[in-house]
Amino acid sequence: MVVAGWICSLAALLSLTFTVTHSHRVEVDTYRVSAGRLFLLRCHIAAAHTKVTWSRGGSRNRSLPAGVEVRNGLLWFLPLQTSHNGTYICENRMDGASLSMELGVSVSSGECPEPAETKTITQGMSSGLPCQQIEIFRLMKPQSIRWLKDCQPLKRQGEPISINDDGFMRLPLASEQDAGKYTCLIDVSLDGKMYTSAHSIQLKIDWTNKLFPEPEVVYPQQEVVVVKVGARVELKCLAYAGVSEDNEILMYWTVNESYTEDHEELDESWKYTKAKGRVYCVSTLSISKVLHQFLNVPIRCHVMNPVGGNDGLVWLQEADHSALHTSVALCLTASLMIFGLAAAFLFCKIDLVLVYRELMRHFSKQQDGKLYDAYVSVLYPDTLSSAESFALKILPEELEKQYGYSLYIRGRDDCPGEAMHDIIASTVQRCRRLILILSAEAKSSTDDKTEEHLVLNDPNQLCFEQKVGLHDALTKNEPQVILIEIDGPVDYSHIPESLRFIKRKQGALKWKSTSLETHKLKSNRRFWKNLRYHMPSVPAGTRQTVI
Repeated sequence: MVVAGWICSLAALLSLTFTVTHSHRVEVDTYRVSAGRLFLLRCHIAAAHTKVTWSRGGSRNRSLPAGVEVRNGLLWFLPLQTSHNGTYICENRMDGASLSMELGVSVSSGECPEPAETKTITQGMSSGLPCQQIEIFRLMKPQSIRWLKDCQPLKRQGEPISINDDGFMRLPLASEQDAGKYTCLIDVSLDGKMYTSAHSIQLKIDWTNKLFPEPEVVYPQQEVVVVKVGARVELKCLAYAGVSEDNEILMYWTVNESYTEDHEELDESWKYTKAKGRVYCVSTLSISKVLHQFLNVPIRCHVMNPVGGNDGLVWLQEADHSALHTSVALCLTASLMIFGLAAAFLFCKIDLVLVYRELMRHFSKQQDGKLYDAYVSVLYPDTLSSAESFALKILPEELEKQYGYSLYIRGRDDCPGEAMHDIIASTVQRCRRLILILSAEAKSSTDDKTEEHLVLNDPNQLCFEQKVGLHDALTKNEPQVILIEIDGPVDYSHIPESLRFIKRKQGALKWKSTSLETHKLKSNRRFWKNLRYHMPSVPAGTRQTVI
């Protein structure tokens, strides 16, 4: 009986072993791969660090083909070739028992292998796809991880995808456009060579059980719109609706808790729009005429779907024109002030300049090598005329005595017997201004005479200083020429062209000679201010150097 029992137990064990082995050989898992790629095949019936024997199935020659190696219990294809197509058997011997498993390898010639599995994601949900190459990440450090869609570089509208370090691709808010074949590519370096492994997954989008996201009003959010009573206004509302258009979404407006149908001035419409893979609802509230009852009351934009609802708030306020009136008044005031200041400067420019000179006189320093402030000369002096009296008496009394200017007056400061031309030329060059006094009395004495005739017949009254000064003034702009007219208007037709040019360019000062004895009266105050304005800013008699 004991022997019979032992024989029955042995027969049952052998039967169980045969059944397990037979079961694994019948169920063949097939892996779909591409030629030229790196592929690692794992024996699922063997634990880690156990001895596994690999052989090729389906033929009498069970040896592994070229390019296929066994490392760490895994079958390495370095890389895959079309000749590697077929089945492979892994055998695990442990505790006297032998377990074997047959695995299929289907090698295609395309760049991307056929999908080995299919995954379904509900439309509108955020999910992702695994890279499914665990052994690669466990044994090697990837150089780069890439995903392709339909064997093309992945390009997605809307929110972009993201890839984790383990190759998992996150797909936010899945839409119908995301369906397709996805391939995960991993670049690795092995034995000094670069290899790329590939795994494909077919993605389907289930739109029959789509998920409604909660709607959200993007705009308005506590907005204030300034309007004019009686005018036409349009209010816009933008709300997020999800990833697809749906008839179950509702959008409408209320004004002070009442519907727009209660007011004939109100009309609303809405439509869908897409941006970056998302669907938005755009609603427009048209107000044909703004009434007072629409002001300062809550105007809400509502959006609803089976999940929930949301609303945005906007207020209408009447335009405040007081700020506009204040701005206009300020602009007008500023403009009038600027205009007034400009006019005051134009009319008082000379007085302002003279005051500034007076204030800055003690702080100014001028070292130009000049000895005199002005050279005074009378044009064509024949007799003791009013022009000569003005040059010899009135002018020095005012400029020299009152304001400290240093004048060289022809006929007063020259010495007889000197080399006249040399002295005059040297003196003119040492003066800052050349004052030429023109008198209407000289008209009769110069009629029918040319400048050359005057030069030849009157060498002492040659006006040589005038010729030297005018030449330097026209060629070097130094000294500056000041023309003074006395005894009424001067006929410039009998005057040299050089003086006519200066007259046209800068004009002349006019002395009111009603009475030479009353030159200090108010009628000539403007003349003296204009003359001082054209004179040097710092008189030679008061000039000092500030250290």
